[in-house]
Amino acid sequence: MADEKRPYRAEHVGSFPRPDALMQAREDFAAGKLSRDALKRVEHDAIAQIVAMQERVGIGALTDGEYPKTGWREFLFEKCDGFSKEPSPPAFMFHMYDGTEWAATGEPKVTGKLKRRESLSADDFSVLKTMTKRPIKANVPTPAIAHFNGDTLLDRSVYPTRTPFFADLARIMREEIADLAARGCTYLQMDEVPLAVLCDPNNREIVRGRGEDPEELIDTYIDAINQSIKDKPAGMTIAVHFCRGNRDNGMADGGYEPIAERIFNRLDVDGFFLEYDTPRAGDFRPLRFVPKGKRVVLGLVSTKVPALETADALKRRIDEAAKSVPLDQLCLSPQCGFSSNARRGRFPLDTVERKLARIVEVAHDLWG
Repeated sequence: MADEKRPYRAEHVGSFPRPDALMQAREDFAAGKLSRDALKRVEHDAIAQIVAMQERVGIGALTDGEYPKTGWREFLFEKCDGFSKEPSPPAFMFHMYDGTEWAATGEPKVTGKLKRRESLSADDFSVLKTMTKRPIKANVPTPAIAHFNGDTLLDRSVYPTRTPFFADLARIMREEIADLAARGCTYLQMDEVPLAVLCDPNNREIVRGRGEDPEELIDTYIDAINQSIKDKPAGMTIAVHFCRGNRDNGMADGGYEPIAERIFNRLDVDGFFLEYDTPRAGDFRPLRFVPKGKRVVLGLVSTKVPALETADALKRRIDEAAKSVPLDQLCLSPQCGFSSNARRGRFPLDTVERKLARIVEVAHDLWG
């Protein structure tokens, strides 16, 4: 009998490179040259193609490639009231392979009481559900992503402290989870960056420099996730994906040790997607804290380097991880999405398909 427990043995994080036709349609829509209905038809056709690819490969849970979204986190700000239209300066810098630094777009400031104006992912989930009989998953960012720049983002006349701010964010997430559950969603992935970024001692110093305690923030971010999911239905699986930034060396170096015991034992989730594609994520020893019954999805396949990983190399790394947590609790995936924002991506879809097929191949060999 096939292993139907979630996370599945062969997984992917969610996003795919946007095809040229979809990118052009978005440009035409923004310029007033294309109606919303016409844009949605192009979007639907693009999703149908990547659904077919995922079915062909046999990956565990299908997504819509995040094609309806402008990015992995932006839809939170776009679909909720209370956020400004202008982004703040970046909190942390991306470190590029050539040694230079790159500044990502920061989060918007909070200028009013936060309120969920429309569904974050539930509408997209409903569309995807009509397009496949295979298992599917939805995704939302964790509350912490709206606090990446710290308390300076908050209008103190609206949120005097971060406590009511996170309470409202958690309420928004509970509303979204209830909406998803009502539409039949049984698998949700929450995307988390700040906790992983705080593994880096240099970033913890940046946080201290702005007058905040990184250890306190780690606890606050964990509590915010737990408050977000406290009312989830019994049949829904929730996993958290931890990311240090999906571009070159990303925004952080350092293993999971500073957060491992807390995230693995205090987060009330069923699984953890952990990037392990490069040495920046450290070794596998922090996995010793993973409790029985929870699964770890090892992000060993790169979404940044087009070279196809060999099956033997992936198996060796999984065997190494199994020294810290039982093999039966492990799964395999890319370290992140293939296109975290609405852009064409780093390499073509056939390269993406080969990488997903390699994941399925290795998962089949190791777990059947």
